[in-house]
Amino acid sequence: MKINLNQNKNLKLFKIISEAAERNNQSVYIVGGYVRDLLMKRKASTDIDFVTEQSGIELAQNVAQDIDPKLKVSVFKTYGTAMIKYKDLELEFVGARKESYTENSRKPEVEGGSLEDDQKRRDFTINAMAISLNKDNFGDLIDPFNGVEDLEKEILRTPLEPAQTYSDDPLRMMRAVRFASTLHFTIEEGSLQAIKQEAERIKIVSMERIMVEFNKIMVSSKPSVGLKLMEQTGLLKLVIPELIELKGVEEVEGQTHKDNFYHTLEVVDNISENTDNLWLRWAALLHDIGKAPTKKFVEGTGWTFHGHEFLGSKMVKTLFQRLKLPLGSDMKYVQKMVKAFLPPYRFDYG
Repeated sequence: MKINLNQNKNLKLFKIISEAAERNNQSVYIVGGYVRDLLMKRKASTDIDFVTEQSGIELAQNVAQDIDPKLKVSVFKTYGTAMIKYKDLELEFVGARKESYTENSRKPEVEGGSLEDDQKRRDFTINAMAISLNKDNFGDLIDPFNGVEDLEKEILRTPLEPAQTYSDDPLRMMRAVRFASTLHFTIEEGSLQAIKQEAERIKIVSMERIMVEFNKIMVSSKPSVGLKLMEQTGLLKLVIPELIELKGVEEVEGQTHKDNFYHTLEVVDNISENTDNLWLRWAALLHDIGKAPTKKFVEGTGWTFHGHEFLGSKMVKTLFQRLKLPLGSDMKYVQKMVKAFLPPYRFDYG
């Protein structure tokens, strides 16, 4: 399959990279999210990743010289990568590699490899496609795992066996949920089952990295898609167990209360139709967080949650500390909104 790059706004840049690689007997391919978004006709990403089967650092240095000798190249020798910031773009160059993992770390042992090796280590088939910038097959799409077909079917599938993929790098489980939420794709059944099986492995991932993915779920058009998937797979219980405590309905003397977990998801979706403000969405997510510890059945009255908004606002700081979220004005804003849950500041619009 040939990708027509002639109308691409970055064609001139791609030609420069192609010529630099040709001159130095290197291969070069565009890989990852840029290829995916190009095929989906989504807004082009400003981050573009390039793979060569030789030295990514050397290729980046040669490309920078060809663009502008004064252009800075940021080199990361440990990972064999280099980055160039050019206009509004971030260009990352890496040597193709194989990876192997140990049980207690998501940091792999790395060795040089082929383009095929590099594609195998990608998280999903839709991110494992490459476009050649080599002179003899410029624009050719290299798609060994049928990523185009999965794009058409709107399916998230791993290139290799899913349980191994998620066990090797558990952050990929959060990425699967995030892509399902932001792209409105379905996680393939075998992959979904593997996430449930490997969910506990998320504990070896830093909370900072988990929250990067979680916040991308929170700013998606319908956050409940990702939040429900996290609940179904067991990830939410491991990341924010306080939300799981809201789940379920109890009955005493024929009186029940609403399921505050699913109510919370509805509130988050409702407010997301009206604002892109991440922290207001977080306030909606946590607005009932104090209900589980304050729930009480009172004879003659029914279920009560007295003071849940005050307790909830206090719980926000503890949560933010554990989740490695900012503790300054953003956290205080969420606290204020959780405390002010009752009218006139209700979040659930009707």
